[in-house]
Amino acid sequence: MLNLAKNHDPRKNTELLAQFTGKQLDIRAVLEETKQLFLECSLKEIPFPSGKDCKHSLPFSQRIGLVLFWPFSRPVEKTVPVQIKVDDHGNVYPDWMQKLDDEYRQLIENVTKEVNLTDFGAVGDGKTDCTAAFQKAIGKGKVKLIIPEGTFITKGIRLPSYTWLVGAGKGATTIKLHNKAKKGTRLLTNANHWQGNHHIMVQGLSLDWNVERLGSIPKTSTWGNHSSCLTYANVIYGWVKDVEAINPGLHGFDISSTLYNYAGDGRRARGGSKYVWIDNVNSCGFGDDGITTHHSDYILISNSHMCDPSGRAHRKGCSNSNGIEIDDGSQNVVLVNNSTARCFGGVEIKAHQNSSAAANVQIIGHLSVNDNRSYNFRHIGHHKMEDPESKTAFNILATNLVSIEPVSTDLYKNSTPRSLVVSGYKNVVLNHFTAIGNPNYDYYGGPVAAIQYRARNVILSNFSFKNFTTAGTGIKVFGGKNRADSVRIRHVEICNSTMEAVSIGQGIRDLTVENVK
Repeated sequence: MLNLAKNHDPRKNTELLAQFTGKQLDIRAVLEETKQLFLECSLKEIPFPSGKDCKHSLPFSQRIGLVLFWPFSRPVEKTVPVQIKVDDHGNVYPDWMQKLDDEYRQLIENVTKEVNLTDFGAVGDGKTDCTAAFQKAIGKGKVKLIIPEGTFITKGIRLPSYTWLVGAGKGATTIKLHNKAKKGTRLLTNANHWQGNHHIMVQGLSLDWNVERLGSIPKTSTWGNHSSCLTYANVIYGWVKDVEAINPGLHGFDISSTLYNYAGDGRRARGGSKYVWIDNVNSCGFGDDGITTHHSDYILISNSHMCDPSGRAHRKGCSNSNGIEIDDGSQNVVLVNNSTARCFGGVEIKAHQNSSAAANVQIIGHLSVNDNRSYNFRHIGHHKMEDPESKTAFNILATNLVSIEPVSTDLYKNSTPRSLVVSGYKNVVLNHFTAIGNPNYDYYGGPVAAIQYRARNVILSNFSFKNFTTAGTGIKVFGGKNRADSVRIRHVEICNSTMEAVSIGQGIRDLTVENVK
């Protein structure tokens, strides 16, 4: 039906979404509708639980980790989602975008010189080591560095504050890791992860992590936020525009804190990044995720495409490699008109058991093609009745999502295909969701969308399912001791499918289903 290869132009996603939904949505009106639905579900205040302590259910090694990471963490502050604006041209952006625009002008004013990389001895022949040339050209920052067409070899580049890297475009300018670069090398990162940096722009180039240099080793990454194409760690005011990340050992783009932090649910890392915009980027062949965020705030990811991970950062067959992953402790992240293909998760909003969940995440327009789980929202280790209830898994708003033909994958062999999974999160609204199956594919009688594992305050509105001839249910709300509760399902349409529209498990409290066709 649709391939979305690695060279897909994600700026076409808006028209593709309209094509597959068959709707020309008034985006301002539907976002207001989503906002009102969120206010409706969030009126049911759910206090942070004071029950079972997370550390008592963790293995000994992870309990030691809580102690080690505690000094580098801070308490989670419960906040509300940011406001979304729509301009007269239909462009969607968070309300803090004006602040970032003001800081962009500060970047321009503080860049005092413009230089060309070749003036410092660099040769873009794909052979010459240009590491020293980059260091000399960048210096202590306040520089706009022009990188012409060619392939420039380096052992890693570190960017101080007020630095602007500009290439001749994706595929025209390539920065590639040296064959002797260590496995943990970040191809491009900011200069000081501990003190932090600010006002950094990377634009118009390809970043090749050169995974081939490692041969056939089973794992392509080391630890933490190493082994990626581009890492912003403890960066305030950052931009990544028109950039391609090729075959990174871990992540294509990692917007991160100084250290990933595992001080427990209810704690966030110090030194997170803030006010970062990623726009029109591509990545493929990533060992873990295409784009990921950790313990960072006010991030906008727009018009970007992630596909075909290698999964080699994980054990074979157990690779949680997602196109876009909003991970541990992230808050106020906004995704607009992105796409993913053939990943484990298209968009995963989550946290590990020994960390705080991502919260206040908003998705406006997304196209998922052949991802195993198109949209997967979960706080690992906080799902079952005997698990500690999540203190931080709150507030997801999603509008105009499309899932096309979810399939099984060798990345995670035992994972059944789903268009949507919600587990453990509270205050979740999905409005205008289109799932299109393959009528010849075997979905083993399973559900297309699963609301499960103690999810609470969930509203699903304007759902459409097409061409699922072997699935059992469109939406299944799981019951039993680990049941979901407080679920509203409204306006569901089933076309060209033999499955039941909605299936309700036993013992569920506070559930309504309205207008199912």
